[in-house]
Amino acid sequence: MNKLNSMMAVALLALTFTACKKDDKEPEIVVPVSDGSTLTLEGKTAESNYANVAYADLSLDKATKVDRKSWALGFYSGADFKVVLNQSFQVLASVVNKTDINAVTLDDAKASPVYAYNAQSPTPVANGVNMVDSYDGSLARTAIATVSATDAENKVYILGVNNLLTEPNLYKIRILRNGTTGYTLQYAKVQETTFKTVNVPKNVDYNLTFVSLGNNNDGAIVNAEPKKDEWDLHWSYSIYTSSFTGDLQANPYYYQDFVVTNNLGGVTVAKIATDTYASYSEADIATTAFLSGRHVIGSSWRSTSTGIIGKQFYVIKDRSGNVYKLKFVSMGLGADGGERGKPVIEYKLVKKG
Repeated sequence: MNKLNSMMAVALLALTFTACKKDDKEPEIVVPVSDGSTLTLEGKTAESNYANVAYADLSLDKATKVDRKSWALGFYSGADFKVVLNQSFQVLASVVNKTDINAVTLDDAKASPVYAYNAQSPTPVANGVNMVDSYDGSLARTAIATVSATDAENKVYILGVNNLLTEPNLYKIRILRNGTTGYTLQYAKVQETTFKTVNVPKNVDYNLTFVSLGNNNDGAIVNAEPKKDEWDLHWSYSIYTSSFTGDLQANPYYYQDFVVTNNLGGVTVAKIATDTYASYSEADIATTAFLSGRHVIGSSWRSTSTGIIGKQFYVIKDRSGNVYKLKFVSMGLGADGGERGKPVIEYKLVKKG
């Protein structure tokens, strides 16, 4: 075979191989949307009924549990530069009018509303609501101000975790932007005169990137939540308004059995205050008022004395447009036959997205 024929043979072989590769492409696997099921949310461990945050993805019939104390600060992955507090870890924060973290002392902490805050006190703290993020999950008001591109505008905050709100447990933190794709966290205990630094990247697959403080893992970036399109709601311990009138400007209070909606991931929910779960159908969706707040379910599904509140249910629309009706089956109070720390939910697909 002459040189020209050899070259033509090699080219033909390469063309044939490329065509075969295209023909042999693996088919895309599409996971079917669940028609509905029941899930047990595993919040309980041997140590506590509220050790975990228990996530649920209705379209995949999937429950995920994460240590509720595994993180303190969540760094938003969207276009804005927002930082949120872990309400399941009882994290509180208040600003100090200083930008030098080393200049912040225990005296500054003692002057803070975070210091020795008592959620059970009948005397409200002035502007106590500013120690926590918006109860409805909106990023329009967070305890930590939007992180400015101008470093000199980013102040120091006193941070309390796990309801341990006096020395030596209090932290001081300062957060800066790290270019356009992340954050820089400076942190130390309030008594310390030097600080540590951790760079926190944004991850668009998740609502937030999480950093641990206050649990013997300070400064670690941790995996503390499923991907933003892989959960609809979660159950855990939480912070919410102390006012039983629903005043969203009231001081923070600590709640058990609190259910949060994935509002940052685009999930919306409606509460139906009638006993029509069995008959609710696709025809009812058009007149259902879906809300985007993380607190729509909240504690409204249960009573601390009698357990599950009957004759009501919820309708959830996930990020993909799937609509489910959902009710709580048991939680271990009253005569529901359940186990505390392991609530059970039932849900059915009403409309596929």
